[in-house]
Amino acid sequence: MTAPIETTGGAAGAQPEAVLAGANKAQIQGRSLTQIAWIRFKRDKVAVAGGVVVVLLILLAVLAKPIESVFGLDPNQFHQELIDPEKLAPKGAFGGMSWEHPLGVEPQYGRDILARIIEGSWVSLIVATGATVLSVVIGAVLGVVAGFYGGWVDSAISRLMDTFLAFPLLLFAISISAALQDGAFGLSGLPLRISVLIFVIGFFNWPYMGRIVRAQTLSLREREFVEASRSLGARGPFILFRELLPNLVAPILVYSTLLIPTNILFEAALSFLGVGIAPPQASWGGMLTNAVGLYEADPQYMFVPGLAIFLTVLAFNLLGDGLRDALDPRSK
Repeated sequence: MTAPIETTGGAAGAQPEAVLAGANKAQIQGRSLTQIAWIRFKRDKVAVAGGVVVVLLILLAVLAKPIESVFGLDPNQFHQELIDPEKLAPKGAFGGMSWEHPLGVEPQYGRDILARIIEGSWVSLIVATGATVLSVVIGAVLGVVAGFYGGWVDSAISRLMDTFLAFPLLLFAISISAALQDGAFGLSGLPLRISVLIFVIGFFNWPYMGRIVRAQTLSLREREFVEASRSLGARGPFILFRELLPNLVAPILVYSTLLIPTNILFEAALSFLGVGIAPPQASWGGMLTNAVGLYEADPQYMFVPGLAIFLTVLAFNLLGDGLRDALDPRSK
């Protein structure tokens, strides 16, 4: 026979009440999906850096006018006294950089580059954000409808997506923007230009969002929670907007952060071609257009707006990659 186990003293002799008392001191707390995603996102230092840059860019765009007023920056003020009349280049080294003009001045015109970069930031972000919202709304609604109902509804919406994807978007955008330059729909000037760019970029880019949402919906519509809703008597619209769309927030959010930099590049390309934002309004694409014409006078003038576009696009892409990894339930 084996010796009986000693039950007095030590860990083996702990009473059930003592064990429960110790367990209550270190209770395990559950975490929501949002908390788990935030913990994953914070681990990705590159994505956090991209998010910080994106937040700073948004603050710069929102506070562009107050910043210009506080520091006395005028993006359209000419400083001809800072330009060499023979070379048409800024006087001094590094493009005329000084305490009054930290990034220098434009060749030939002498306008402050920093002021025009700040002024162009809100134009680019408004156009890109507005076009992204339009694409997301149209693409998400049509994509979830196509994926959920299937059949002839799916076929019709899918063929509509293929039709829009077949459009030569750049040529179409150039023709529409050029045709509506003078005035339309009761708008003119800068509001008309911004509205046309938002419509053209957003309306013809929704199929990309629609395809992603449709593919995700085809998988989600076979899940148990959808069948449970059907068994409780829920109809199609309720299931679409109360069951499926909330579960599609993660892919929509991730793709939106990746779509914004694409729209920024598209707006810059249209402004570069002269059919986007019209001068004297500052825009990053318009500044690149001027830089091409004044490259011989001051080659580094092309560097500043190009760097602004590069950093903005890179920051949004890094943020999008980080959100994709953080919101992926299969990631660790």
